[in-house]
Amino acid sequence: MTTLPSRAGTKGVPRAAREQQVLAAATEAFGRHGYEATTVATIAADVGVTKPLLHHYFGSKQDLYLACLNPVGEKLLDAIRAAMAEHASGAPPTSLRVLHALFTALEGQREAWFVLYDATLPPDSDAARRAAYYRGAIDDLAAIGTADLLHGAGSSDPLDADALKYAWRGLCTALVRWWVNHPDQSPEAMAQRCARLFAAGRTLLATGDESTSAGPTPHLLPAPDATR
Repeated sequence: MTTLPSRAGTKGVPRAAREQQVLAAATEAFGRHGYEATTVATIAADVGVTKPLLHHYFGSKQDLYLACLNPVGEKLLDAIRAAMAEHASGAPPTSLRVLHALFTALEGQREAWFVLYDATLPPDSDAARRAAYYRGAIDDLAAIGTADLLHGAGSSDPLDADALKYAWRGLCTALVRWWVNHPDQSPEAMAQRCARLFAAGRTLLATGDESTSAGPTPHLLPAPDATR
């Protein structure tokens, strides 16, 4: 996309500030409604600019999507890498560190997660390929954590690791979706909630239903770090 000279935007708003307004509105629109259902005209109306001005700033709808996607993808990757690299004494398990990092990175723009995980992107488009790149990079990090976990639990089956990686992605998506619907919940509150849920799940799976004659349920999942 050609970079145009900087100049004041409409109604006296500097171009840089207006572009940030457009990106914020577009990220929310793409995240809430998906690429296919989102129109440039709607985004322009939300920001209070004309459709030609938006095209002047960002080019096509796909260019605008990419302008939203790239910073989101980079921010999430940086957050996950930093969380996985932390080894401070007494630090939470990797799974909780990663979730806290995700919530922190998405705070103020929670719908951005669904910009990355958008099933309505045109097949074989630059948008679809770029989103797939970021999803693949995040999956690669998840694969490292799940493989290490399963190795420690004595499993070397690559399909186990692959299944757990997909389960982890689904868990993250479900938690972010719940979080979007509960705007009063901070990243810290969400991380604490996840810790409680993991602990409850571990207890449930460890004890099983003692009322049955079959005895306790076997340990299907390890400690809260299982989903790292």
